[in-house]
Amino acid sequence: MAQEETQQATSAQEQDETSVIKKHNPKKATIYSAVLPGLGQAYNKKYWKIPIVYAGIGTIFYIADMNGDYYRDYRDAFDYQAGLKTDVNEEIQSLANRYSSTSLISLRDYYRRNMELSWIIMAVWYGVNIIDACVDAHFFEYDIGDDLSLKVEPMIRTNYGETAYGYGYGKCSTGVSLKLKF
Repeated sequence: MAQEETQQATSAQEQDETSVIKKHNPKKATIYSAVLPGLGQAYNKKYWKIPIVYAGIGTIFYIADMNGDYYRDYRDAFDYQAGLKTDVNEEIQSLANRYSSTSLISLRDYYRRNMELSWIIMAVWYGVNIIDACVDAHFFEYDIGDDLSLKVEPMIRTNYGETAYGYGYGKCSTGVSLKLKF
């Protein structure tokens, strides 16, 4: 009988140990956000950040695509004007007739630079998304309670111990005591 109770107590203790509260895992949040932007924020239960992540991605993608379209148009217009490309539409032909070759080259380079810069900014935004998920996961279980206080009090401390004349009060020190509670 006593042996059964001991086995039941042991199995109950093992169940309690296995049902320990799972800690929020920053590594998991980082991987989730790297695989799919915004998924790490969802894992951290910061759902309000997901539209911000996708609005940034969408905006940067739109700007990169627009600059890419302009870059290809001015590139094709320059190639048409130089005789390298003959089968272009009327819009490209009008660009080639409207601008000089140096203007087409500078416009082409301008939009190419902006397109490449947009893709770099997209990579940075993607990285910020991952970093945000990781940092949020680290602070997920951090308690920011209502009881944050700082007490400043005057302090007088006397040391009781051996003095030159035997035992008694020795040095007396005064100052300020700071107590931070969080």
